[in-house]
Amino acid sequence: MKRVICLYRVSTVGQVDHDDIPMQKLACREYAATHPDWEIVDEISEKGISGYKVSTNDRDAIVEIKKRAIMHKFDVLLVFMFDRIGRRDDETPFVVQWFVQQGIEVWSAREGEQRFDNHVDKLLNYIRFWQASGESEKTSIRVKTKHSQMVQEGLYRGGHVPYGYKLEHQGRTNKKNQQVRDLVIDEDEAIIVREIFDLLTNHGYGTNRVAQYLNGKGIKTKNGTTLWRGTSIRSLIDNPIYIGIYHMQGVQSEPFDHLKIIDEDLFMRCQQAVKARSTKNFDGAPVVFRTDTRSLLTGIIFCGHCG
Repeated sequence: MKRVICLYRVSTVGQVDHDDIPMQKLACREYAATHPDWEIVDEISEKGISGYKVSTNDRDAIVEIKKRAIMHKFDVLLVFMFDRIGRRDDETPFVVQWFVQQGIEVWSAREGEQRFDNHVDKLLNYIRFWQASGESEKTSIRVKTKHSQMVQEGLYRGGHVPYGYKLEHQGRTNKKNQQVRDLVIDEDEAIIVREIFDLLTNHGYGTNRVAQYLNGKGIKTKNGTTLWRGTSIRSLIDNPIYIGIYHMQGVQSEPFDHLKIIDEDLFMRCQQAVKARSTKNFDGAPVVFRTDTRSLLTGIIFCGHCG
């Protein structure tokens, strides 16, 4: 009997949620059943691993399968399609060839066996992964372009909802005619956002002191906890969404009035005030901060300069 290892891979969390791996498993098991001399001895899954962005040298599953190949612990590597092994045209063809050189048969449930009996086989092997690599690159470009367009149009593109906002249906639908939600101001949280900017800009508070203030008042974070930290306050005030600007990886929109919680002047003055307090004291000398430990008077006595 030939010992078979099945490798399953999906690139995104969305594919994991949509059960793509069970689909691959079913196809490979059915294909293996058509070979009476095959016995599946192991099934290895990679979830949320890109075959284009991540080198096989950095993929634990491939590294483990290579170790077993060297130790002659299996005879056949079976995948749903060859691009499950990878999509990098400068690497994946040689990984497949390496397995064959170790005496391992490499099969796809949809494409059959990958052989290297002659130069034509080698050429076809390279062309297959060259096409897969090209498709991955084009898909990446399409996704980035789409996200960039959404940012410039002020459309919510998924992910973390900033404090001060919530998601509501505003009548927009996607290409499947399904309703999608957009960011709108959460008026209750917006009051807290304005207070944060005011304390930092006009009352001499530092980010750590603001966090302590919010925790002391029992104001919950977006996650529903009272665990505000100086770092979370800094991330909040650095986000241009509060002046109505979407941003993503160097792309930003024009200001949208319906998303503005504060005005541009307060936003800029807050940045300047926090930067001034965090880098220099009254004499212009650098200030050293320790925020990883609690002192005896933490929360009772505050620095008159940095808060």
